[in-house]
Amino acid sequence: KGILGFPYQKKYVLLQPSADSCFYWMQAINRDGLAFLVTDPSMFIPSYRVPIKTEQMRELNLESLDKGQVLVIVNKNQNTLTANLQGPLVINAKKCVGEQLVLSDRRFTAREPLMELGAAAKMVSA
Repeated sequence: KGILGFPYQKKYVLLQPSADSCFYWMQAINRDGLAFLVTDPSMFIPSYRVPIKTEQMRELNLESLDKGQVLVIVNKNQNTLTANLQGPLVINAKKCVGEQLVLSDRRFTAREPLMELGAAAKMVSA
């Protein structure tokens, strides 16, 4: 179905900048200028769980959510990196399919703070 706001862009590649990085680039295959910074939310918010419906699991060919990968899109909001916990990406890496879910649960925000940027990171991102 594509990412919200980009319904026609459905093919991406996941790039890890370095072996120890907790962030990845989800780069659109047919659109050079389109990439999303993503991360595994459990690295920052261990209690985060995605309430996924049975029919969504079937569409992704997942027996359980443990067999899939959950990622969230990361944004920079002033000096803070935030995660969109209301729009997680659920990926079946074995089948190379994924979907962005839209959660209505108000426990989750679209701008959940992950970390403050240090001075060096601020200069690089400027």
